Amino acid sequence: MNRVNIQKIQPAAYKALLELEGYLADSRLPALLRELIRLRASQINGCSLCQGMHTEGAKKLGATDEQLVALPHWRSTDLFDEKEKAVLAVTEAVTLIADEGLPDPLYREVRKFLKAEEIAQLIVLIATINAWNRIGVATAA
Repeated sequence: MNRVNIQKIQPAAYKALLELEGYLADSRLPALLRELIRLRASQINGCSLCQGMHTEGAKKLGATDEQLVALPHWRSTDLFDEKEKAVLAVTEAVTLIADEGLPDPLYREVRKFLKAEEIAQLIVLIATINAWNRIGVATAA
């Protein structure tokens, strides 16, 4: 079935998301970490279009095949450092926000590695990729 094309039918909404992407491009979070965040959220949300896009993006930025295969199981591997694991934990918590929110212990853990500005950028990044995922899945893009 043909579904709506939000980019064509609601270009202002699409432009607003692109403007968020522009803001995120200047983020203090490392580019590879941003791609891993996008990829992990896309895996959780089942957005195959975004998974492909961010897998390729992560590869171009230096992610190894081993890291990409292990990403859904990041807790049980040593392929990610403590900062990456804290950020991935926040990514999962915010993506699945209805489950238990962003628990205080997890927030305290990520504060060990990120400054307040970076945490704000992280949350906006997670919210943005979740918006893209929901548009992609809902419109069968």
